[in-house]
Amino acid sequence: MKKAFIAGITGQDGSYLAELLIALGYEVHGLIRRASTFNTQRIDHLYLDPHDQGTRLFLHYGDLTDGSRLTTLLAQIKPDEIYNLAAQSHVRVSFDEPEYTGDTTGLGTIRLLEAIRQSSPGAKFYQASSSEMFGAANPPQNESTEFYPRSPYGVAKLYSHWITKNYREAYGLFATSGILFNHESPRRGETFVTRKITRAVARIAKGQQKELFLGNLDARRDWGYAPEYVVAMWQMLQADAPDDYVIGTGTDLSVKDFVRLSFEHANLDWEKYVRFDERYIRPTEVDTLVADSSKAAKDLNWKSSVGPEQLAAIMVDHDIATLEGFVPDKPVGSVWSEAVS
Repeated sequence: MKKAFIAGITGQDGSYLAELLIALGYEVHGLIRRASTFNTQRIDHLYLDPHDQGTRLFLHYGDLTDGSRLTTLLAQIKPDEIYNLAAQSHVRVSFDEPEYTGDTTGLGTIRLLEAIRQSSPGAKFYQASSSEMFGAANPPQNESTEFYPRSPYGVAKLYSHWITKNYREAYGLFATSGILFNHESPRRGETFVTRKITRAVARIAKGQQKELFLGNLDARRDWGYAPEYVVAMWQMLQADAPDDYVIGTGTDLSVKDFVRLSFEHANLDWEKYVRFDERYIRPTEVDTLVADSSKAAKDLNWKSSVGPEQLAAIMVDHDIATLEGFVPDKPVGSVWSEAVS
């Protein structure tokens, strides 16, 4: 039985990845931060009492700011695969907390890489890089595009990306980076713009909210479906050699387009409800991010099937269903069928 270690297991991507790996027969170990309140809602459906026979999900307290703890954990677990999905991942918040963002999103990666080098050098490592590293670069962006980050988050991710490449070349680690473009789902945090939009649509449709305040509606992004993207993460670590891959759908929509699609799915006119709030404008904006994933399609046979319109519908339907009585979130259709088979 293969073992996987996921930093950031309680996040959107971490929860879907854990679900996929368990379906593939893995024993999964997740890193969670100690807090007085539980933050495991996204993985509660996967969790069994560790005393029960057959349990394959185990959680460990730790943090990317504590390198010695990471080294100890990896020495104990001896994972075959390590996924670094942990970060302060909100771009706008990174302007408010740049030092914390640099410490967790940037330096957290070097702590994990050092832990791997010292205690698990044979493990395969996945680094969650970000399209925000491209920033002001002209679209479409691929693995050869020059980086030009426009936020503390993007800069921190760029450090993580390059230090991963350096450790691959310096120490021979199987270390790969997935440069993922925007990927969303019903498990997306409620302060991220897509989920903020779909949650507001549901609440407005149910008469529980009157207005939605947003910032830059003209920013253009490549939005995909998160469960499909975690398949790409896993595929990268099954390759014969480590490399870096851009992952995205290749579609180009504005925030305004996603707003329109979401409201139209609930038979609402978005212009009646959406208001501008300058507080949501970033000090430096990223105009357009669009992925060229041809390398991943060729090398990994990866492709996306859920486009932005279906994505908006999935998220709106889930948020409406949640208001009517919780409906568990499951990946749509056969998004994992080929990987699991």
